[in-house]
Amino acid sequence: MYSIIVVPPPTTEDERNPAQIRLAPGERLTFGRSETDNDLHITHDGVSRRAGEITAQGAFWILSNLSREQTYVVENPEGAGEHVKVAPGRLDAPVPFEFSRIVLPAAGDLLALQVWAPRHDYLTGTGGLDGATTAPAFSLDRTKRYFAVLAALCEPRLRGTPHAPLPTVDQVADRLRPTWPAASRTSVQWNIDYLAVKLRLKPGPDSADTGPRLNGKKESLVSLALRFDLVREDDLAVLAGSPGRVTR
Repeated sequence: MYSIIVVPPPTTEDERNPAQIRLAPGERLTFGRSETDNDLHITHDGVSRRAGEITAQGAFWILSNLSREQTYVVENPEGAGEHVKVAPGRLDAPVPFEFSRIVLPAAGDLLALQVWAPRHDYLTGTGGLDGATTAPAFSLDRTKRYFAVLAALCEPRLRGTPHAPLPTVDQVADRLRPTWPAASRTSVQWNIDYLAVKLRLKPGPDSADTGPRLNGKKESLVSLALRFDLVREDDLAVLAGSPGRVTR
């Protein structure tokens, strides 16, 4: 079973249909400027003759930087700026992202190799342990209005780009009005404040210290929700439900 998919930097011939190289666990892919010494030939004078090596390791992959001077950056295009730097000569650096972009500095250009790790391995069975069940890390009821507010805040980044601007409070109210006719700026802001307390981004009113309010509240909520999968793309169905589906 293939576990790693590599998409080389596009050329004029394959910009519309980029090539894909699939690696099974244990297989390696070397890349660089030398046409005879590498599995993937990159035709750029700024790329080392033997630039690097990608190795499939089950459900993830590792990167070796075989250049002498260039640091490679592995970016997470689906994240919020997460990246891993692989120094010159570094071998077997593990990459934690499911979808990655290896950026190669090349004499004034930045070349990118895209790498997917689509294979997922999961634990099977519960193990038959006795005792009380583990308390959930975040207790959210997907039928409540506060969850619809959270879903509306996350929607641009789930449907668009990782750095898409967040909707304003008024835009959230407009988005929810088909399923929540009474949605208003005041009611949406109340639910945002409630979420900040419920998700422990700020203390409740009984224990809050006097001082400035939480800055970037919407950004903090969305960052937490997307980081821990509290809202997934299929949860956006609550925004298109029939009136009365979302409750108080």
